[in-house]
Amino acid sequence: MPPSLQVGPYTVIALADGAGPYFSPRAEAFPDATGEQWAAADRLDPGALDNDGRWQLQFRAFAIRSDRGVTLVDAGIGPADSPAASWAPVPGELPASLAAAGIEPSDVDTVVLTHLHTDHVGWAVVGGEHAQPFFPNATYVVQQAELDAIDDVNPQLRSTVIDPLRTTDQLRLLDGDTPLRGGERVIATPGHTPGHQSALVASGRDLVAVTGDLLVHAIQLLHPELAYAHEMDPEQARASRRQVLHGPAGGTLHLATPHLTDPFVAR
Repeated sequence: MPPSLQVGPYTVIALADGAGPYFSPRAEAFPDATGEQWAAADRLDPGALDNDGRWQLQFRAFAIRSDRGVTLVDAGIGPADSPAASWAPVPGELPASLAAAGIEPSDVDTVVLTHLHTDHVGWAVVGGEHAQPFFPNATYVVQQAELDAIDDVNPQLRSTVIDPLRTTDQLRLLDGDTPLRGGERVIATPGHTPGHQSALVASGRDLVAVTGDLLVHAIQLLHPELAYAHEMDPEQARASRRQVLHGPAGGTLHLATPHLTDPFVAR
């Protein structure tokens, strides 16, 4: 069984899809970080460095399961011919991770795509020329602001992901914070991309935030003000990080992250 976290009636399940080095040195990704800040981040997440000193990324999605159904947050790096193949360690293992969690693709009701980068949409649509949604019964939710900016975010995904989802009438466009059918909700967390969104699960004072690329490295947990070179609007991204990391008053905030070594981090 993959790692999971129970919050009230919800089980949040971390689904591995792959692991591998980042495509550029981490110092280029966070050019303003100091040696002292890197040392503290390495103590917090030592697994983020491989034996050659390169930034090691995990690639994972998350399933949120309750008696209302299954919501999947992000769709990983995908099969060998996925759009992420030029840089990510494809083929991904998400189908096997789903099976290990007892989830069939047809069980998924909702797929939340946090943003339209290739390592987060890989299993959304598969099949090349005969493209079909991998989750046949799911509604795929994307922020309208993300689609509006697709030519700046990743124009190839218009034909490989968005158009097939429209053809099967499985695309739902959101405008900001929105509750989902399973009781979760998505919140707009722009900055990394214009329509980036995160998924939230709450029970009492406990909250799980599935962050997408709001957080890509532990250094951002310690220093959320640090700009990440691949944020389209760094100031907006800082504001979104502060919004989520503030957490619930008197409760526990659990962060479910796609790229940190441990899938769940409590704040």
